Amino acid sequence: MTTDFDHAADVVRQFDKDRYLTALLAPETHRDGLMALYAYSAEIARIRELVSEPLPGEVRLQWWRDLLEGTEHGAVASNPVANALLQTIERYALPKQSLVAMADARVFDLYNDQMPTLNDLEGYAGETVSGLIQLACLVLNDGRDPGTATAAGHAGVAYALTGLMRALPWHASRQQMYLPKDVCERHNLDTESVFRGETTPELRAVLAEMRGHVRHHLGRVRQVAEEVPTACQSAFLPLVLVEPFLKKLEQDSLDPLKQVAELSQLRRQWILWRASGNVLKAI
Repeated sequence: MTTDFDHAADVVRQFDKDRYLTALLAPETHRDGLMALYAYSAEIARIRELVSEPLPGEVRLQWWRDLLEGTEHGAVASNPVANALLQTIERYALPKQSLVAMADARVFDLYNDQMPTLNDLEGYAGETVSGLIQLACLVLNDGRDPGTATAAGHAGVAYALTGLMRALPWHASRQQMYLPKDVCERHNLDTESVFRGETTPELRAVLAEMRGHVRHHLGRVRQVAEEVPTACQSAFLPLVLVEPFLKKLEQDSLDPLKQVAELSQLRRQWILWRASGNVLKAI
């Protein structure tokens, strides 16, 4: 019989394969909780793909907010991810506000406004990815405060910024601009040239600066790695893919607007499996 958690795992496997693999490498007793969290993250992250206008997307996000804030929904019983998430919140006494903040941040995805500043981008990454890592740490630490807020904060920014740079061809094709306005202006980048698919020296300069910011945050994670309980290391496992992706992104042969910096599925699995024994030393 398929459970709500089985369905959540299927969602993660389909829409967030890397986190699916990391959850499989986590302790079995907490695997369901991780899958529920990651499924929720995947569901709200892909809303833009499911709607043709922002308003229906806002309605979908509001549905999740209402669920988390206690408003009754008749459809909850038929939503396995929602059921799995609520059970996980109850089991681990997870802070609902962190999950609401993830939904709030995803409103930005529904529109084509440019990210105003690097600080705003890091805040967006903090709500959507750092928050998820911190919640995963709570699950892995059986609901007790793991003392990982600083490490999760920097890890989430590094992982999110890398993902956004990899997704640049896709975002540019639909007129989305996550590259911050202040960084673009610093390098005299005309964002309309990005939407036209023109890879300019100015764009490459912006991306080089962004890779520098990613490596800064990776360095900060390493500085506090000893503070992360061994039980929580699985939450940081996706981070071991960041440096390999950065090396792909900085290759001169890669056109950042026409090619996605990619690693084969087998290569990803090997990197994750090899690092799973001592994650923070592998970052």
